Amino acid sequence: MHETSKSIFQRLKDSRYVTRYFVGDGIDIGAGSDSLGQYQEFFPLMKSCRAWDIDDGDAQFMPGVPDASYDFINSSHCLEHLHDASIAIDNWLRVLKPGGHLVCVVPDEDLYEQGVFPSTWNSDHKCTFTIYKKKTWSSNSVNIFDLLSNTKQAIDIKRIELLDATYKFTIAPPLGDRFDQTATALGEAAIEFIIQKK
Repeated sequence: MHETSKSIFQRLKDSRYVTRYFVGDGIDIGAGSDSLGQYQEFFPLMKSCRAWDIDDGDAQFMPGVPDASYDFINSSHCLEHLHDASIAIDNWLRVLKPGGHLVCVVPDEDLYEQGVFPSTWNSDHKCTFTIYKKKTWSSNSVNIFDLLSNTKQAIDIKRIELLDATYKFTIAPPLGDRFDQTATALGEAAIEFIIQKK
């Protein structure tokens, strides 16, 4: 719930979002009612940010969006709703200009799903994500390192981070009961990865 809004304060403390990542004309894939574009004044080098959601077309394929048409892509909690994350990333890179950045946030399978899949909290999730594990409990787990190492486009990985600064470990399993911490105003249970298209 409002995951893009939750990320803004942290992103403003890192000058790379302002001076490198959100620069030029961008698209927010899976924006819903919480588009990055509503925060354009905080990112002065952002010229525009188009919100793309289900009514615009299938985010896995980005139909009708020309190749190399955007300077940056933001996507928060969309990739897990698509049938094939690998195809989606390749299409997102297709519409990104060379040198542009893709900033993507997905739920972490242990912090968000908490050992249960299909998801307790969102029945539309098609897969779960982890930064990297050799073994997982999930029947459809995606390792971020594996996903990014198999892109059709050449990329540089700029950042992969577990977003758990506001996760309450003391009340989560195994110490507490399962509940969706992202439903709270501050709770994050996600992974952010940032890549640059070569």
